[in-house]
Amino acid sequence: MYIKSVELSNYRNYDSLDLDLNNGNTILYGDNAQGKTNILEAIGMCATARSHRRNKDSELIKFGCEEAHIKTILNKDNEDISIDMHLRKGKNKFIAINKEKVPKVSDLIGVMNIIFFSPEDLNIIKDGPVFRRNFVDMQLCQLDNFYIYNFNNYNKIIEQRNSLLRDLYFNPTLKDTLDIWDNQIESYGSKIIERRETFIEQLNEIIEGIHFNLSGSKEKIKIIYKPNVGKDDIGIMLKANQQSDIKNKITSVGPHRDDLIFTINDMDVRKFGSQGQQRCAALSLKLAQIEIVKKIINDNPILLLDDVLSELDSNRQNFLLNTIGDIQTIITCTGLDEFVNSRIEIDRIYRITAGNVEETK
Repeated sequence: MYIKSVELSNYRNYDSLDLDLNNGNTILYGDNAQGKTNILEAIGMCATARSHRRNKDSELIKFGCEEAHIKTILNKDNEDISIDMHLRKGKNKFIAINKEKVPKVSDLIGVMNIIFFSPEDLNIIKDGPVFRRNFVDMQLCQLDNFYIYNFNNYNKIIEQRNSLLRDLYFNPTLKDTLDIWDNQIESYGSKIIERRETFIEQLNEIIEGIHFNLSGSKEKIKIIYKPNVGKDDIGIMLKANQQSDIKNKITSVGPHRDDLIFTINDMDVRKFGSQGQQRCAALSLKLAQIEIVKKIINDNPILLLDDVLSELDSNRQNFLLNTIGDIQTIITCTGLDEFVNSRIEIDRIYRITAGNVEETK
């Protein structure tokens, strides 16, 4: 699969943009804060229905405007698919695929598979567990519609249970209704844990060889899934923690509190690894992500590299660029550095200046 074009209207700092792409490598270059990342963000919106920056939809609309429009033309299985998204202040986003409105936002996810790699991803190992959970959830949501269903329902139930826990302070008689939410958390949560377990097993099969080569045959990496509670024990632990949950007004048990541990040669990298080891492990994770997506969808994902090459040393730059192969890759950078020109074949180059795009190749 590959993106043929991207159109933007009143999105971020773009009044209007019509960007042609092809099934190869595209460079978007220019100074910082000119709008390079905004283009990648818009592509990500059409793939996942959310900004990787975790902004509200209203914040993506150009200042002074009431709505923004994103349109991508995706070629998948030799057929063109149009994805239209309208972002409107004070209203839900409108999404259409091939001009047909989709009933639910989740119906969009999985149509376009992307791998988004930014400098922030290099901190995934040392950052908090929410970033590691988000990595797993966003990837599984692109690959597994059943996971989306369970994940969305689980999060809704958690919100409702937390709301009930707050209400119990004023109306303790509502306590008997906790069991209704607990049963649903157990049902959806156990399926989420089981799918995460399988995904981490698949990742480990791939990441070990990648990291071994990336580290110069010196290190063996392993990802350990650390569920907050076992999938068979959710109901028991929810019951056991009801009183403390009521006191703290928050649900303390469930996969929304899971984490991952990365070990190198049996050492916890987050606690004891050097910054270089943490970044190397993060790069291995992203490279493994590319391979697992290719294996599951039997196609190439679209790779978005947002100014990440400048954060890597020359050896890791080479390793990443050599991995690209025939994947459509869109790279942002501040300048046409020699390492980009000499290491990959570039099909298109665009210079970005204050929301204006000029093709230079």
